[in-house]
Amino acid sequence: MRVISGDFRGRRLAMVPGATTRPTADKVKESMFNMIGPYFDGGNALDLYAGTGGLGIEAVSRGMDHATLVDSAYAAVKTIKENVALTKAEDRFTVLKEPVARAISNFGAQGTQFDLIMMDPPYAQQKVLAQLEEFASQGIIKPGGRLLIETGIELEYPETIPGYAILRRQTYAVAQVVILRREA
Repeated sequence: MRVISGDFRGRRLAMVPGATTRPTADKVKESMFNMIGPYFDGGNALDLYAGTGGLGIEAVSRGMDHATLVDSAYAAVKTIKENVALTKAEDRFTVLKEPVARAISNFGAQGTQFDLIMMDPPYAQQKVLAQLEEFASQGIIKPGGRLLIETGIELEYPETIPGYAILRRQTYAVAQVVILRREA
């Protein structure tokens, strides 16, 4: 697994030990970013269920100013910190070890907003639709902000999602990627 493009291009990222974390494949990650950008002109990103931190690191590599990477597993957070250190730009990242639900609540309470939210939850524990409602009610995604979500193909999205425009859906073997934009 590596950083595909941008400032940190080609850097090889460490994997989380064991079989509990499923990183986004390089081919899928490249396709995901090509669908939403592929480059950014600043802004703040949030990588939930960050695993290796690959999505957040890729976003900063491609021009986001800062990324907050959230995971609740000790091994994942340790790996994220190692991977962030590889960028030699640690000040452009915040790594949080906490459950996603708590992070969302804390960001809402602090009034923190993001231009880009990326999510790659464990396929067996997908709560994406409920979390989209929380993002809106907590105000953590800026109007016009983008969401990049990878889930298993068994998750069925409705034709419309209140508060969001569905920009794109793509299927890759056992995964699907959905790109949303937060409506004003």
